[in-house]
Amino acid sequence: MNSEVGLFFGLYETHGLNGFWVFLLVTLVLGGAAAIAAGRAVANGWGDVRFVLLYAALLGLAVRFIQYALFQQPLLSLPAYAIDTAILLALAFMGYRLQRARQMARQYPWLHGKSKPAS
Repeated sequence: MNSEVGLFFGLYETHGLNGFWVFLLVTLVLGGAAAIAAGRAVANGWGDVRFVLLYAALLGLAVRFIQYALFQQPLLSLPAYAIDTAILLALAFMGYRLQRARQMARQYPWLHGKSKPAS
């Protein structure tokens, strides 16, 4: 089998046969948990949603570096960084939104009753 495996129709450049598992472990599990925690932390401090963008971009850089340093994946791959950051951004926004919904329901119970997890 070829040593170059491309995920997402060749946009996500990986090296070796374990590229999918590296993506799954580092981006989705480790980076995803950090992104959700970052989104919740911004919401806990009543911070602006723009900080979620900043933290997701920084987490995207950290994820690329971990993949490079530990698993010899390409460091300077713009499409891979964009995909990693987009996934982390979605998870960070989810964490932000869920935490903000909990805060609003707790702070203003007469306005915001708990009907759904993300409402």
